[in-house]
Amino acid sequence: MAMAAGASATHRAIETVWRIESARIIAAVARMVRDVGLAEELAQDALIAALEHWPQDGLPDNPGAWLMATAKHRALDRLRQQAMQHRKHEELGADADALGTHVVPDFVDALDAARQDDIGDDLLRLIFTACHPVLNTEARVALTLKLLGGLSTAEIARAYLVPEPTVAQRIVRAKRALTAAKVPFEVPPAEARTQRLDSVLDVIYLIYNEGYAATAGDDWMRPALCDEALRLGRVLAALMPAEPEVQGLVALMELQHARAPARVDAQGAAVLLADQDRSRWNHLLIRRGLAALRQAQVLAEAGPGWGPYALQAAIAACHARAARAQDTDWTQIVQLYDALMAAAPSPVVALNRAVAVGMAQGPQAAWPLVQALAAEASLARYPWLFSVQGDLLARLGRGAEAAAAFRHAAGLTHNMRDQAVLRARAEALDNGKPQRH
Repeated sequence: MAMAAGASATHRAIETVWRIESARIIAAVARMVRDVGLAEELAQDALIAALEHWPQDGLPDNPGAWLMATAKHRALDRLRQQAMQHRKHEELGADADALGTHVVPDFVDALDAARQDDIGDDLLRLIFTACHPVLNTEARVALTLKLLGGLSTAEIARAYLVPEPTVAQRIVRAKRALTAAKVPFEVPPAEARTQRLDSVLDVIYLIYNEGYAATAGDDWMRPALCDEALRLGRVLAALMPAEPEVQGLVALMELQHARAPARVDAQGAAVLLADQDRSRWNHLLIRRGLAALRQAQVLAEAGPGWGPYALQAAIAACHARAARAQDTDWTQIVQLYDALMAAAPSPVVALNRAVAVGMAQGPQAAWPLVQALAAEASLARYPWLFSVQGDLLARLGRGAEAAAAFRHAAGLTHNMRDQAVLRARAEALDNGKPQRH
């Protein structure tokens, strides 16, 4: 029994080390073999070796270094095998010139790569490779979580409520697509970096958003996804500290995630922003988020100006700075949404701006803005359009119409907790109870 408990503890330790170190290991090996799929395979070989040896031999003094060295040895073995295949018709005693220039330089480059230890650059290359535009969004998300988040295929499938084989196929196809397109394992050149950085930031924020407000299922939040996105954002910020939008994204996620402890009550029911106990907000995360926002502001004003993520972080900061819901500076939030509409216009941004107008100037000012957005085809099945309509109608004293809007919104969302909140608001209106805004 004691031996079984010890083995179980070792396996948990291996899982923890792998989650922390896997991205660094895959990145270092990918620099050697120039193939992300092969790099992951070789890193997995190192993990299997750990599972075989550590329960018997005990944890090494530096588990991460052990895994890294083992994976690199596997990579060098693979490269040697490839080199031998190319020279199998050569005599064993032939000198290096006889090997052919098409073989030797690749192997020498790999040996040089193995001697280097530039983990920061390797991680940056891996991030840009996993989020390459040659892949569709679903593939980028799955591959990023697998390679950089260290999540298993089963964990990704559970997080996104899709079958495990579907996720596995996305990951396999993504690796094949990168190989077929001969995507170089590198940070893109300056002229392409902004476009690729936008893709990287979008993928990280998509992961965070799915964790913060799950689109389907029984849970309102999926904290594991939030944690992975925050970790990826912090890694990226450390690797690219001079990019204002990277700092802006980190600030946005920190400030939003600070509210997580107050977003559900003791029974697990969702709590709206206006009703949250702000003493339960994570004030360490708020301080970190505000610090990242200040850094983003300095960088933005010195160069490219405010980007969408920095502006969204500034909006989140308005909420974070308000000790009570009624202290929120909605006028400033409207101004920030004006800037966001100029930088990254979309119907959803316009809807959020309308909400802010309703809070700053009253429901009468917001209602025509929301009704104009009702004509947008992209919002026809967007539940939060109808939720906003319900809120404004309730504040305008049109209770029956508001209840109908909330019920319609509930019918459009696939998240059970969101449905419960929306139906509860409709029932409260039916019973003549006052609404919180």
